[in-house]
Amino acid sequence: MLFGPSGLGREKGLKDTLFPLRGALVFETTASFGLMFVFFIMSVKMDPATLVKTEKQALTIGLSVFSLTLTIPTGLSILLKKYVSMDKGLRDSITLIAISQALTVFICIQILLNELKILNTDTGRLALNSALSADVIGFSMTLVMFSIMQNEGGKFSSLLLIILSVVALFLLIVYVMRPLILWFLKRSAGNPLDEFVIICILVFLLIVGFLSEIVGQHFLMGPIILGLAIPEGPPLGTALLTKLQTLCMGFLYPMYLAVCGLETDVFQVNFRSLWIVSIIVITSCAVKIGAVMLAGYYNKIPMKDCCVMGLILNARGVPELCMFNVWKATKILTEKEFTLMVISILVTNAILAPLLRFIYDPAQQYHSMRRCSIQHTKQDSELRVMACILNNESIPTIINLLEASYASIESTVVIIAMSLIELRGRARPFLVAHQPHDTLRSASCNSTQIENALRQYAQHNEGCASVYSFTSMSEYDTMHGDVCRISHEMGANILIMPFHKRWEIDGSVQVISRSIQTMNIRILERAPCSVGILIDRGILSGFPSLLAGRVQYNVAVLFIGGADDAEALAYGTRMARHASVSVTLLRFLLFGEENSKDRKRDTDLIDEYRYFSAANHQFEMMDQIVRDGIEMSTCIRRLIDYFDLVIVGKDHPDSIMLQGHDQWSECKELGIIGDMLASKDFVTKASVLVVQQQRIRKRLIKHTVTPITNQRDQSVHNFPTDAGPRPSIAISM
Repeated sequence: MLFGPSGLGREKGLKDTLFPLRGALVFETTASFGLMFVFFIMSVKMDPATLVKTEKQALTIGLSVFSLTLTIPTGLSILLKKYVSMDKGLRDSITLIAISQALTVFICIQILLNELKILNTDTGRLALNSALSADVIGFSMTLVMFSIMQNEGGKFSSLLLIILSVVALFLLIVYVMRPLILWFLKRSAGNPLDEFVIICILVFLLIVGFLSEIVGQHFLMGPIILGLAIPEGPPLGTALLTKLQTLCMGFLYPMYLAVCGLETDVFQVNFRSLWIVSIIVITSCAVKIGAVMLAGYYNKIPMKDCCVMGLILNARGVPELCMFNVWKATKILTEKEFTLMVISILVTNAILAPLLRFIYDPAQQYHSMRRCSIQHTKQDSELRVMACILNNESIPTIINLLEASYASIESTVVIIAMSLIELRGRARPFLVAHQPHDTLRSASCNSTQIENALRQYAQHNEGCASVYSFTSMSEYDTMHGDVCRISHEMGANILIMPFHKRWEIDGSVQVISRSIQTMNIRILERAPCSVGILIDRGILSGFPSLLAGRVQYNVAVLFIGGADDAEALAYGTRMARHASVSVTLLRFLLFGEENSKDRKRDTDLIDEYRYFSAANHQFEMMDQIVRDGIEMSTCIRRLIDYFDLVIVGKDHPDSIMLQGHDQWSECKELGIIGDMLASKDFVTKASVLVVQQQRIRKRLIKHTVTPITNQRDQSVHNFPTDAGPRPSIAISM
């Protein structure tokens, strides 16, 4: 817009220099041609089969939004035409402008949700499903409108011929092109996807775009249907996105937006036309919010969530711009009305994103005032461990960690396992809740390594442990929503997350994805329980599974001070109760601070754990007196190779022992000591678990020490006994 007639383009000499007429035609043609590819890859991400599985809530909201937003603004536009004087161009197009407000395009909603990082929330999922339901009706209405517009003679026979031609094109795509693509795909099964398949699909894309124009529709109709007909996800959907995503979204998509900006002239708009269109747009936005609230009241959805969904469903984007461009080309809209609609899209989106960020914080639903940490759980109460599994290589270390958590009749363990799968080639994230024990019953020779490992763990601890299995398929940038949600609903005490780096067999370190690091940081900020980041070096040690036999698993707990170290100590003390786990508490004491208050408080806490582990020879303690951080680092390097797992707290009180180490910190989410242990320069075969104790309202839970009594079954920590029933899980499939 800055370079168009709204800005610098008003100077004719500058306009002819920057955008000569011949170049502008090429620019517009290339942008329109590229728009086919943009809508094609957006459609490839969608799965039409999910429409059949759409829940009742989404269908109700989608129908309510479309019907009310179609009737009320349209009726208002008719009244304005009758009682308000306006320009002839606006009078002829105001009804169509009102009808266009009823469209709720799935693609625009998905882009907004992804930008706000709320795609994985319940509200985001329901808004996306509702938009998909409304989109089906809107797409059908658009096809009918184009058919009527192309029927210049007004004869019913001509309209019927256009509709039959559209049906024939649909049948060609579904029953000829799709089977051919699937046949090509079947031939390359088990092998890398052949480039010939990609070329054939691109040729099909050009053909259906050309045929769409021939049958009287917009050239985008065919590519959209072809994209929906292609199987989403790997291998084909992922391969297409890998090859086209950067070109389309990074170059062709902005190019089309630039064309729209260059054709927008704000100086043609008069005040009367502006306020008339503003009334229509504002009314449509309000009606959408009201329609969601009406359907939400029927489905017993909280009104605040309904208000947020109503705002989300008002999102606008390139599909609306494309429709207004077509109307301008067919003289339905003049340049003045086109400019008004472009401004309405810009203003609506400019208001929506900041407003949603202000009124909706997805992390609020995970805030908990109940202490869920291991330290504040009774000694013999149930322990709930949630383990997020990124790849098969980390399974042995995770299973050893779960087994070391000590499941017994007196103190059962609940394992919540979640497989994290990066979303590729799909638009909608999935959170799948497998039925309880379904993983154990369905184990067969075709089961994955994760399923087999969970089955073996449950069989080994039959009667003492239970396993719940989930799968989250999403982008890493938004996956923290699924993780926090399940940990909250399942009442987890500790959440084990994978580290974003992987150790290879030769000792080299590879970065899996920086997005995993971002995910871990967000989980540490939002998690409703304690969090442990597992730095897996199991492939270097080759330690056998604890489930396989009575091998000794050596665990070290590094204790400097603070709530996180207290949580690490609580977890390590529980592990020491396992017959095959030996736990050593390495406490680092600063020389000359024998009488400090912090040391006395930590000593009281440690003495309490020692008292309850007095008869357990698997639990040992070593005091290491050091003068500075160099001595502490040297001591850790000397002792760490004696252990298979090292547990350390993330944050510690300010101390001379930590000075200097923070200057070399690479991974802030691990804290100072955790980052040192995870460094590639720190050569060891021991895996590391960096623990952060549960935060309540972004504050540390202050650990309290109970006086030692003669009752051995006394709880070590203050914890409310009336925790109440655990919340149930209701996950949309």
